[in-house]
Amino acid sequence: MDPAPIPGPPIPVPSRPRERFAVPVLAFGGILMAVMQTVVVPLLPDLPRLTGASPAAVSWMVTATLLAGAVLTPVLGRAGDMYGKRRVLLGALGLMTVGSVLCALTSDIRILVAARALQGAAAAVVPLSISILRDELPPHRTGSAVALMSSTVGVGAALGLPLAALIVQYADWHVMFWATSGLGALGLGLAWWTVSESPVRAPGRFDMLGTLGLAAGLVCLLLGVSQGGQWGWSSGPVVGLFAAAIVILGLWAWQQLRSAAPLVDLRLAAGRRVGLPHVAALLTGFAFYANSLVTAQLVQAPVATGYGLGLSIVATGLCMLPSGVIMLLFSPVSARISTARGPRVTLAVGGGVLALGYAVRIADSTDLWVILVGAAVVSTGTTLAYSALPTLILRAVPAGATASANGVNVLMRTIGQAVSSAAVAAVLVHHTMPLSGGEVPSLHGYRIAFTMAGTVALLAAAVALAVPADRADEPAGARAAAPVATAKGA
Repeated sequence: MDPAPIPGPPIPVPSRPRERFAVPVLAFGGILMAVMQTVVVPLLPDLPRLTGASPAAVSWMVTATLLAGAVLTPVLGRAGDMYGKRRVLLGALGLMTVGSVLCALTSDIRILVAARALQGAAAAVVPLSISILRDELPPHRTGSAVALMSSTVGVGAALGLPLAALIVQYADWHVMFWATSGLGALGLGLAWWTVSESPVRAPGRFDMLGTLGLAAGLVCLLLGVSQGGQWGWSSGPVVGLFAAAIVILGLWAWQQLRSAAPLVDLRLAAGRRVGLPHVAALLTGFAFYANSLVTAQLVQAPVATGYGLGLSIVATGLCMLPSGVIMLLFSPVSARISTARGPRVTLAVGGGVLALGYAVRIADSTDLWVILVGAAVVSTGTTLAYSALPTLILRAVPAGATASANGVNVLMRTIGQAVSSAAVAAVLVHHTMPLSGGEVPSLHGYRIAFTMAGTVALLAAAVALAVPADRADEPAGARAAAPVATAKGA
């Protein structure tokens, strides 16, 4: 057995000039990931006419990206820990760009859906980037960089909707995908030029059986959640999917516990220091996503409803911009709170602020300025929570498992968002009012959705407080030595 390594000085700041741009370049990649997920939204109402496909087929433009991202995030995270995070990051950005090019070249719905699945690989960009930052930056810079990386999810989502709406309104819809192709190629080139390969590895045999089991289980689970409203929650296909998910994921967990080199270390994930942040990620993802879903629908509702503002899709996208800017501005605030009080406190405060934002939305959802203020408060809470989650994970797992562990954390957020989408849709479908011979969601339905999301946010805060005290008081030099020790032991 090798002797215990002697703690050394903090990892030095990269000396090559181009490496100094690694943090903004990785943040740009995170923004691109979120943009890719949202740009298709303004197209959905017109895609049946543009492609000659049915609305059900067109909906797979969103579902395919969700499923692929959920499956590939933990898988690519594990591959990054084993084979090199930079290598896998470039592969994810490359798949995202290829998917955009394919979308720009075709109107065939089958190719479009397959291309959108390729774009789902971009979901692994954020956890891989966070792991790279942990390995490459000195401890005093890691907190702020991770917080910035976490905020890119909201920034990209806020930018993607108005960008896509403007292009779709004034140009051919393929131009939108050519634009994202150019941005993807730029992000890929910048990452190749600025990001260094981390020396921290977790060697071993890749768990292909575990990968296939996780993929099958997640597809069954998320397909049932995402299509339950359309197919019927008690329908045979949906019940069968949920039953299959329970069986497959149960067998997968049994296989993972018996494997010498599992895809996901379930024993580590079951501990309070890792397991509770995963639960908090699921709850936070649920609470955050409800804001985006409900705000967009509410401001576009007809004025005749008595609460709607009748805004266009472009104006709706512009309403989301302030929230994205707030997430960017508050990321350093989150890092400072985590440094001073610990990330578990930051996460708890974030959940409380999220709930406060929904309280504002419940109080008044008819005036635009109040809607914007409420959405901004929700975004502030989301920034605090999302920035704290990866920091909790980084301090609780070995350096050789950071990408896979953060990949699982992002997966839990994705599942939370999918469940939120289904829950909000179910609430709005069951609380409607007549309008022009049809039915539209009532203001009471929106308030129930806000109450539900706010309650979940408070649960996330409670879970955060149950996380064991972080090792925030550990000397910086000792924390910096952890990656070195893992690399040597490997």
